[in-house]
Amino acid sequence: MKSNSVVSISNANLLRWATYASVSTAGILIGLKLYAWINTDSVAILASLVDSIMDILASGMSLIAIAQALKPADDEHRFGHGKVEALAGLGQSLFIAGSGVFLIYQSLERFSNPQPIHHISAGSVVMIISIILTALLLAFQYYVIRKTGSTAVKADALHYRADLITNVAILLALALASIGIERIDPFFAFIIAFYVLYSAAQIALEAIQMLIDRELPEQTQQLIESIALKNSKVRGIHELRTRQSGLVRFIQFHIDIDKNTSLEASHIIADEVEIAIKQAIDNADVMIHQDPV
Repeated sequence: MKSNSVVSISNANLLRWATYASVSTAGILIGLKLYAWINTDSVAILASLVDSIMDILASGMSLIAIAQALKPADDEHRFGHGKVEALAGLGQSLFIAGSGVFLIYQSLERFSNPQPIHHISAGSVVMIISIILTALLLAFQYYVIRKTGSTAVKADALHYRADLITNVAILLALALASIGIERIDPFFAFIIAFYVLYSAAQIALEAIQMLIDRELPEQTQQLIESIALKNSKVRGIHELRTRQSGLVRFIQFHIDIDKNTSLEASHIIADEVEIAIKQAIDNADVMIHQDPV
């Protein structure tokens, strides 16, 4: 039985920078949107402000979770601490869902008692700056996700994507309010609230799937099988099992080897297959059992 695990240092650094960028951006956006809300009294901007406050709470949670998830395995956690990421994602989904419910309440109240929006130009400038900052952050987060597959960063990116859509919608709402359509403001806030709830459900589902050890994607499983069978001394592969915990992708399977092959030669074959898989799949922890046939 052969097993090994290596988490890329560069990937770990990417995760740390992603969380630092997320927290910093959320802090700036809260300051900008608070200024815009005080000056405009727009419930749509309030919706975006509440969303950003949830963002910084969720991003702070991600920062702590990723620091824990990157800790090496110890005597009490032999498979590492990667599932802390999934727990953080689940916590984020609850924060985000709570903000969605609050926004629905605020929207309904403003529908009943419409209020004029003030200083629309100042609010519009703030929303344009927010759109630019959020788009830059998302571009970096998607790069990190492609490199690491991090659940915590995926959760962060989901609610920042919601924030980007929110900002664009609010900019449109302010433009329409400037020509006298006052009820458009709470209407947009209401739509944003439901999108926030949808995003929360997506984050929760992703986290739950990791916690219950969902298999890696079918494409990845097929890649593992094809790599193993490329070795001419491997007669077959069976009992493939996979899962992901944090950055680490756990891969276990049996390979069939000619029964006349020595124990030492069997281990060499398993080593060859393991190395090939790790070259193709980042942060793979591979365990291979050799069966004589």
